[in-house]
Amino acid sequence: MAVNTMLFDLDGTLINTNPLIISSFEYTLNLYYPGVYSRDDIIGMIGTPLLENFENIDAERAPELVKTYQTHNMEHHDALIEEYEGVKEAIHSLHERGFKLGIVTTKRREAALRGAEKMDLLPYFSTMVAIEDVEHAKPHPQPVQLAMNILGSVPEETIMVGDSQYDILSGQNAGVTTAGVSWTIKGEEWLQTFEPDHMLQDMRELLRLYDGVHI
Repeated sequence: MAVNTMLFDLDGTLINTNPLIISSFEYTLNLYYPGVYSRDDIIGMIGTPLLENFENIDAERAPELVKTYQTHNMEHHDALIEEYEGVKEAIHSLHERGFKLGIVTTKRREAALRGAEKMDLLPYFSTMVAIEDVEHAKPHPQPVQLAMNILGSVPEETIMVGDSQYDILSGQNAGVTTAGVSWTIKGEEWLQTFEPDHMLQDMRELLRLYDGVHI
C-alpha cells in the first residue's frame, strides 16, 4: 500500500517551541529548586509528558509544578514560538495533494491548538490527538492508533514524523513507517539511534519520498 496518511508530532517537529519549553522549565525549576537543574537536564525532559517529568522530580508537588509551568508557558507562548523553514509549505502541499494529515502530541489540547493556530497550520489537519485523549501517551502505540482510527487509515499506509524518541517508538509500536527530523534539539545522531525509517533534513522531503515531487 502507498502512504496516504501522515501523522506529526507538534513541538519541535512542526513548530519550534523549544525556546518556550526551556523557558517554562527554567522558570519552574529555578523557582522551586534553584541551582539544581541545568539546561542539559531540561533538554533531556523534552518530549516526555509534562506530568511525568514533574512526578519524576517530586511526585507530591507534581500538580503544583505543572500548574506553575503551564501558567508561565501560556503567558509567554506567542512571543517564544517560531516557524521552521519549509514546514508550512510542505504541510500545505501535502494537504493539497490529498494526504490525510493528523497531529499527535503529548500537549494539552488547549495549548496545542493555540500553537497550531498561531502558525496557521490548523486548517490543514483533519485530526489532533492530545494528551487528554489517551490513557497511554507516546511511546505507547495508542495515540498513533487513535489518530489512524479517526482518519480511517491502516498502519501500512501511515507514517509518523517526530523529533523525539517517543515519536519514533510510538510509530514503531503501532506498526507504521517512521521519520525523524534532523532539527531535533537533541541532535540528529542521537535520534538516529532509534532507527527511524527516514531522517528528514527538510519537511518538504516528504513530497519527494511519497509524491514524486522534486525539491
